[in-house]
Amino acid sequence: MFVRRNVTSLAPALLSVVLLTAGCAGQDDDPETASGSASSSPTPHGYVEGATEAAEQQSRLLLGDRATGETRVLDLITGEVHRTARRTGVTELTTDGRFGYFHGTDSTHVLDSGAWMVDHGDHVHYYRAKIQEVGELPGGAGTSVRSDAGVTVVTGTDGKAGVHSRADLEKGETGTPVGLPGTYAAAVVPYAEHLIALTRDGDSPAQVVVLDRSGKRVASVESECEDPKGDAVTRRGIVLGCADGALLVHEDDGAFRAEKIPYGEDVPKTERAAEFRHRPGSSTLTAPAGKDAVWVLDVTERAWTRVETGPVIAANTAGEGSPLVVLENDGALHGYDISSGKQTAVTGPLLEDVSEEAAGGTAAPVIEVDRSRAYLNDPSGKRVYEIDYNDSLRVARTFDLDVRPSLMVETGR
Repeated sequence: MFVRRNVTSLAPALLSVVLLTAGCAGQDDDPETASGSASSSPTPHGYVEGATEAAEQQSRLLLGDRATGETRVLDLITGEVHRTARRTGVTELTTDGRFGYFHGTDSTHVLDSGAWMVDHGDHVHYYRAKIQEVGELPGGAGTSVRSDAGVTVVTGTDGKAGVHSRADLEKGETGTPVGLPGTYAAAVVPYAEHLIALTRDGDSPAQVVVLDRSGKRVASVESECEDPKGDAVTRRGIVLGCADGALLVHEDDGAFRAEKIPYGEDVPKTERAAEFRHRPGSSTLTAPAGKDAVWVLDVTERAWTRVETGPVIAANTAGEGSPLVVLENDGALHGYDISSGKQTAVTGPLLEDVSEEAAGGTAAPVIEVDRSRAYLNDPSGKRVYEIDYNDSLRVARTFDLDVRPSLMVETGR
């Protein structure tokens, strides 16, 4: 593995140390512990057994080669590539920020990437630990996996769902799931210490119900979602894709409410936002709007923007004033100003072949985004590009690999 143009800066790391220290100060209310008595050895705030806390984001890329089943973990801090277990028949790779889920024909393999963050609201903690294989979850292609700090919910294509303890996964075990009663119209999503689900009565639109962690219904939310597809968790609540726009479900002082964010126009089914991508923690979502445009949903403003582009292969944005980054069928990355829709930057061709066949079947390249960089996988070129999206889409680093990374997700964010 070779790394080109590896440029780093110490200033962000030093600043992170200061912020981390300041943000965690005064968290212990015990006067003896707070006094720093030499006779006591207090557990540090944010301590996680078996993990090392870091002052900055510890991002790693999980990679899969659909053609051969080879998998890798690329550590973006050290540049090292770790070989992980071979998984044949994998069709999809998803993540919850720490664990990678390799969806196969009959089951889903869980890999602990060993990189994650814990958000305490006013500050965050970043961790790194060893990479480890966890085991198999039921359900293969088409299975949805959604997580929070307490549970991981697996929803099958038959609408049945099971709840796994997050603590079991962290110990390297899949554990025994708690089955939820009934069936659901879309993925069951953990949120605000509850489970948000969509149920449907016959051919009527789906309705949001709120469950406790055992599956008991504790509330029904006045709502309608025709033909639900796609979901995303944001700081503003859960976004569910519906035929006429999005449904935002949020919690306030224990009460759950739903709010429709309509497109404001008739949108053909082929141009609906059906699969959201965004930077974790951001409230700006992207989704293809047919073949030649991208939807951008500003959850804070409750507003959709349709950005006209060239033929779209992949798209994403960091939000908060950052450009919309689009991989188009010319193999180049294009940057767009979301408010005006104008193109602001374009790279030379980075991918020689952006077809789905080149990506290893049905998996097209993707764009992963964090707070400072974007990552683009190049299956046919056996490489991953690191992009500085705030510097005219400059290629900051190129990682050459020994596999075709047709599947890619980022953890540690």
